[in-house]
Amino acid sequence: MKLNKNLIKSLIVIFLATSCQDLDLLPYDRETDASFWKKPESALYMVNKCYSEITDAFEILYSDAMTDNGYTKVSNAFNQSIGNGSYSTSDQYVAAVWDGKYSGIRNCNLLLTNIDNVPNLNDELKNRYKAEAMFIRAFHYFELYSKFGDIPYFTHVLSVNESETIGRTPKAEIVENILIDLNAIIDNNHLPTSYSGNDTGRATIWAAMALKARILLFEGRYNEVKTVTGNIISDGGFTLFPSYEGLFKIENENNQEVIFDYQYMPITREHNVQYHFVPPSLDGYSQLSPLQELIDSYITLDGYNIDNAPQGSFNINDEFNNRDPRLKAAVVYTGNSYVKADGTEAVINCDQGANPDGYGYSSNSTATGYYLKKYWDNTYRANLMSGLNIILIRYADVLLMNAEALAELGELDETAWNNTIRILRQRAGFSDNRALSFPASGNLVEIVRNERRNELAFEGLRHKDIIRWKIAENVLNGWAHGLHTGEVIGTDNGYIRVENRTFDPAKHYLWPIPQKDRDINKNLTQNPKW
Repeated sequence: MKLNKNLIKSLIVIFLATSCQDLDLLPYDRETDASFWKKPESALYMVNKCYSEITDAFEILYSDAMTDNGYTKVSNAFNQSIGNGSYSTSDQYVAAVWDGKYSGIRNCNLLLTNIDNVPNLNDELKNRYKAEAMFIRAFHYFELYSKFGDIPYFTHVLSVNESETIGRTPKAEIVENILIDLNAIIDNNHLPTSYSGNDTGRATIWAAMALKARILLFEGRYNEVKTVTGNIISDGGFTLFPSYEGLFKIENENNQEVIFDYQYMPITREHNVQYHFVPPSLDGYSQLSPLQELIDSYITLDGYNIDNAPQGSFNINDEFNNRDPRLKAAVVYTGNSYVKADGTEAVINCDQGANPDGYGYSSNSTATGYYLKKYWDNTYRANLMSGLNIILIRYADVLLMNAEALAELGELDETAWNNTIRILRQRAGFSDNRALSFPASGNLVEIVRNERRNELAFEGLRHKDIIRWKIAENVLNGWAHGLHTGEVIGTDNGYIRVENRTFDPAKHYLWPIPQKDRDINKNLTQNPKW
């Protein structure tokens, strides 16, 4: 896959004439189409282009800025308006998601429509490419319907007339269709169980099963989630990488926990998303920051939530002591550090006014008093350019989906706990028996949900979680907070007010259909309250 990325640049030139327009549904030029698909290399070019459009580092990390985990302070870029509830039918980020996913779907459909015309392509490879395109198309449709609800659904390349008249397909029908596609991929064994060499990073049969599990989880079909995740656990051969922090380092890419990731490569294909979250002392501009609400969700080493921890387990004046080790691995707070490539530590002072990284010191410093540490790549080139892969699906998520389904079904017992939550906490660094043992009391669903939040913070999943749990109106209304200053201000108990947010449950569980598309296509109805 990494070698094949070099082909993407050539592909972009070849397909320049098909640049994105409304819904990316304009027809392909028939003459160009005919000549292009007669080239033996065209199938590989197109499937690589499909991979390139799945997502990117910015979309994944910034996703948490739409939740109670994170905040972005730049109002005219990315998705701040989604997080605070101020977005409209003309929101640029909403339109970018809509256009980007439909562009990806169109290219998947182009491949599936034309691949039979490619010469000298054996059936095994042809079937694999088809399965890869169907997987990627299902990924895009999941992203779209989980945000917009009913959407235009199609599996062929639309004509101009179709693109201007197509209506919205009911969400339930879309769900069943993409599950049918994923079942066909899984049942026909057209995807391998693993890859090696230049193909590393492509979708496997396990990735298809994990995506199926995510869709079923979003739909609350817990019995099916239990079955699919159980099959991955028993037959997939995946294990947890020994180090939680090390899981996100470039030297450990494509390890035994990774099921599917978005591939980058130093120099050849890089991102600089870490410029957006590291402190000024490391030449960053802190545009994306963790919130106090995320910090507060991490339990103590002896297994207590901080709001009911006994004396001696948690102290607000020493709040980072005796906490879940994943907090230190994911978030930088005062006294925490980034390890540089030479092994030295850059210890960060986030305190209010501290030079140069403290809260409020400059426009470059953190807006919350915290910096993101997960996905920090100390092998970066100039300007914080990184070739670090972004993990999209990993085994820990499968364990958490399995545990959640069992908890929702009332079937999470000690054995299942030990095979899911316990081993996640052991890997994180917990050793206290109270934190590791099956809970003697408490709401198991809430415990698993919080475990999911802490394990998967800033991995692009929290937004879907708060939407499917229907808790967004509880966690995205009112003030989002930053670090504790010790100054008691109003009812915020000394925590910095970062942003006043609004989530209207009658409106915001679905994003608006972009108005620019509705201006072209009068058959596109709008979501309620928009």
